[in-house]
Amino acid sequence: MSVKLECQGLPCPQPVIKCKNAIESDNPERIEAIVDNEAAKENVSRFIATKGYTVTVEQSDALFTIIGEKNNSEYPVECEECSIMTDEELSKISSKTLVFLNNEFIGSGDDELGAKLMFNFIATLPELGETLWRIVMVNSAVKLATENHICLEKLKELKANGVSILVCGTCLDHFNMLSKKQVGETTNMLDVVTSLQLASKVIKA
Repeated sequence: MSVKLECQGLPCPQPVIKCKNAIESDNPERIEAIVDNEAAKENVSRFIATKGYTVTVEQSDALFTIIGEKNNSEYPVECEECSIMTDEELSKISSKTLVFLNNEFIGSGDDELGAKLMFNFIATLPELGETLWRIVMVNSAVKLATENHICLEKLKELKANGVSILVCGTCLDHFNMLSKKQVGETTNMLDVVTSLQLASKVIKA
């Protein structure tokens, strides 16, 4: 079964939601989604790939056609012996701290000071230890993940240490910075809402 979705002009995260609904209801062998901007192309491609499809993208003028072909490879699940975890180990697994950033600066009144505070904040996040799960950046906070920003290297260090970083694609597109993003995954509002739901604790700077 093949499904073709016309998603031109739809605001984030509607293209991803249309794909999600089609996959859940029809389980197609092939899915095509047509979008008209880079942010939607990245978000839909990544979502379809997470659902077990091999993704290719075709471009014609200002339109992108994302094609997903079902990957029927089966991966055996191996489980030799399940050990009993301590309460402390279980607590570490279940504790997911999400840091939500919606501004390039911390506070208001002086942007230079606000930028220094944000740098210090991000540099201090490793103190949260293994509970630090994900950083979500929306609005002007997406600039933190772009080339030449003073916070970029600190964010790269966090990602290298296993912290998930999600950067709003609509926001990057708004600031004309999609091509300047240097760290993290371009994301959509569905991912943001789901992340907030899954987190055991949310820190907003």
